Amino acid sequence: MATESVTDVFEEHRPVLMGVAYRMLGRVADAEDVVQDAWLRWSAADHAQVREPRAYLVRVTTRLAIDRLRHVQSRREAYVGPWLPEPYVTDFGPTVPDTAERAVLAESVSLAVLVVLESLSPLERAVFVLREAFGFPFAEIAHTLDRSEAAVRQLAGRARKHVEARRPRYDVDPAERRDLTERFLAAASEGDLGGLMSLLAPDVRLVGDSGGKAKAPLRVIESADKVGRFLHGVAAKGVTDAGGELAFRFVELNGAESLLLLVDGKPDSVFQVDVVEGRIQSIYIIRNPDKLVALAR
Repeated sequence: MATESVTDVFEEHRPVLMGVAYRMLGRVADAEDVVQDAWLRWSAADHAQVREPRAYLVRVTTRLAIDRLRHVQSRREAYVGPWLPEPYVTDFGPTVPDTAERAVLAESVSLAVLVVLESLSPLERAVFVLREAFGFPFAEIAHTLDRSEAAVRQLAGRARKHVEARRPRYDVDPAERRDLTERFLAAASEGDLGGLMSLLAPDVRLVGDSGGKAKAPLRVIESADKVGRFLHGVAAKGVTDAGGELAFRFVELNGAESLLLLVDGKPDSVFQVDVVEGRIQSIYIIRNPDKLVALAR
C-alpha cells in the first residue's frame, strides 16, 4: 500500500474514529490524542495483513480509548464541582444523510447521555458506544474487545438497561429549542425574573461546570425557584468574570443548538438547554476554560 493510500484510508475513517474516541472519553483533546496514537499504530502496521481497515482502526482506537479512560477516571474524581463533557461541534453535514441515523448519532453524543455514560465501566461504555451509536455487530465488538460474543451481549444488555433508566427523554424540535434559548437569554439579560420563571419546568436542573477555574455553581441547582433566582442574580452582577465586549452566537454542539458566549472574541461560556413540553427541563453551563479551547479554532 502506497504512503498516500495509507494516509487516505486513515483520513477516510477519521470521523468515525474521532466519534468513537469522543463518546468514550467526553473530552476533545483526549479523543484527538487517541486518534493520533491510532494513526501511529496504523502507519507502522503491516497493511498487507489488514483485510478490513475500518474494523482494524476502530479496534485500535477503542482499545486505546479504554486505556485512556481508565487513566482519566481518577483525575475526574478530584474534579472541582459538577463534571460535564467538553463541548463538541457536531455538524454532521452531508456525511450523514439519513435522518434516523443523524438522530441516533446526535443523541449518543448529547451532554445528558454522556453524563450517564460516565457511570459505566470502560468495557460497558465501549460496548454501548460501538453498538448503540455505530451499530457494530456483536461478533465484531467481541473481536475488538477480545471477549466472547456472549460476554459482549451481556455487557450490552447491562449498559443499555443502565442508560435507559437514567437518560432523560427529550424529543425537541430544533426551532423550539432555539426559540426558548433566545427567550431565556432575553429574560436573563433584562433581569426579568418573571419571564425566566415562565420558561422553566418546576423541577428544572442547572448544572454548571467550571472545574474551579471560573465562576459557576459548585453543586447542581434544582427547582424553578432556585434556578430562576440564581440566573437573575447572575444577570444582575454580570455573566462574566471580567469586563469586555460581549457577543453571542448559536452553534451546534453535542447534537443540539447551543449558545456560545464570547468575550472580546474569545469563548467564555456555553449554554445549552433541554426542553420538555415547551419548558426548559435542564440547563447546562460550561465555563471551564480548558473545555472551550477547541471552540476558538
